[in-house]
Amino acid sequence: MPQRPGPPPGREVGVTGGRPVQPSPAQCIPVELSRAQPSGGMAAAQQERAASPVPPAPPSPTPSEGSARQRLLDEWGPRTDLPAPLPPPGLTWQLLYLSRPLYRNLLRSPNPEGINVYQPAPPMHPHAQAVPLSSLGNFSGWEISTEKLPSNYSWTVKQQCVDLLAEGLWEELLDRYQPDITVMDWYEDSQLDMSVYELHVRLLRRDRRTVVKEYNIAPRTNPRGPPGRWLQVSHVFKKYGPGVRYVHFLHKSKDHQGPDGFHRTRVTDSSVSVQLRE
Repeated sequence: MPQRPGPPPGREVGVTGGRPVQPSPAQCIPVELSRAQPSGGMAAAQQERAASPVPPAPPSPTPSEGSARQRLLDEWGPRTDLPAPLPPPGLTWQLLYLSRPLYRNLLRSPNPEGINVYQPAPPMHPHAQAVPLSSLGNFSGWEISTEKLPSNYSWTVKQQCVDLLAEGLWEELLDRYQPDITVMDWYEDSQLDMSVYELHVRLLRRDRRTVVKEYNIAPRTNPRGPPGRWLQVSHVFKKYGPGVRYVHFLHKSKDHQGPDGFHRTRVTDSSVSVQLRE
């Protein structure tokens, strides 16, 4: 699976990553125009063509069944231990090509506040007041709650349950091939407390209750680093066994109400993705 590029200097990352590659500036090639003026008829034709709107490019046609199959198998990569997976009856390669259930983020609204992890976390306004989280961005798909803690602390809890079959995966693929399930998240090192973030992910069976595998982490704050850094956590579920149908993703970020206002720990770029191992 391609790794997300790491943030610039001053950010810490929980997984290996390189610096973001800056695109090279566009090159402009000067073209020498002829000094000769077009004739009256030619000038009128050129003006008419210039005034005519350029028709939009036609949409890319859906590839044929065979072409969609080949493109997806090339994208998924070779498997030496098992033959190439086949879609179940009723699911064509064309539909798979359009839905792309593998190698894409299955979470809804992964960056609700539009925060860029390649920049320091936006500063909190002095004397800011607590407002409903849903008013700060697009949190569709998230179930949001608050856990009160002593000393004016609280946890903001956000969770989603990903239905793998509804996202386009199928039972044989999940049970026989058991593709890797990768979870990733970025949180602000707000230093509001010794622990400002938690991640809890569970792989569930069809009943949404039976846990097949789970991952839990509550990293401790490093007080020696500057506040406002973005920190990354990630985990890959491998060879988890048959029966997985849902991924329950829950993270908690700590907030504090003090005399100088309300301070939050921001979280962004959450992801759940599925990849076939090579």
